[in-house]
Amino acid sequence: MIETYLDHLRVERRLAEHTLESYARDLSALRAFGAGAGRRVEALDRRSLEEFVRQQLRRGLSPRSVARLIAAVRGFYRFLVLDQRLQSSPADDLRPPRAWPALPKFLSIEDVDVLIAQPDVTTPKGLRDRAMIELLYATGMRVSELVNVRGADLHLAEQYLTCIGKGNKERLIPIGEQAADWIARYRREARPKLVRRACDAFFVNTRGRPMSRVGFWKLLKQYGRKANLPRTLSPHVVRHSFATHLLERGADLRAIQLMLGHADLSTTQIYTHVLEARLRTVYDRFHPRP
Repeated sequence: MIETYLDHLRVERRLAEHTLESYARDLSALRAFGAGAGRRVEALDRRSLEEFVRQQLRRGLSPRSVARLIAAVRGFYRFLVLDQRLQSSPADDLRPPRAWPALPKFLSIEDVDVLIAQPDVTTPKGLRDRAMIELLYATGMRVSELVNVRGADLHLAEQYLTCIGKGNKERLIPIGEQAADWIARYRREARPKLVRRACDAFFVNTRGRPMSRVGFWKLLKQYGRKANLPRTLSPHVVRHSFATHLLERGADLRAIQLMLGHADLSTTQIYTHVLEARLRTVYDRFHPRP
């Protein structure tokens, strides 16, 4: 019946060969599971199918792969019902396990220091780039928020800025003294040489126009390559680094939520999983009896 079902998918549904191969592996695993229990696949009930899914998870199959496996199983049993081999499908309400979100990638403090040191601050462009990276790491802003900063948003003497984030919501974010100094230097020494006509945007490109999200992303990638940092480096990785480093040093999760502009605290709680994963790694590496 499995072969008949796969032929149906190939001929009538015209599924891609790669998908068919995946379904064949999934249903072969189901057949082996049934054989181990001394039952044909047509005789498996809902409880047996749930145990089959748990078995695949224990064997290391990822939640995404298990979700595909369940789609194959549900389709197979629907086919058996349509072919009048079964009166009802035991897999109708079989659901894939909830996939955990991927842990955010972040840089070490040493990597951040190396990244920040890459721009050549003897040039207006390098001074601008240094100020932007300093501000990004000092505040954890989204890249869209960073490139939309205006001069009036910056309160360097008081070391904070106002930011308009998602949902057009305004928030205040503290700025460290070091970042504030670089921003002031950019405003004093570099911005007048880059701006050719009136521009509200504080950070501008070499043509004097507002810096774009893509433009800054490309700049950051270039500096990341020079610093031999992972290819996954992006403005969001710097944002994650900001939050992770604060949490590692005892910052309150609620305060981090406000600085990041998360509407829900549960979004910020992903960073606690980062710390838990790191603790697990340290334990496994150093404990004499892991």
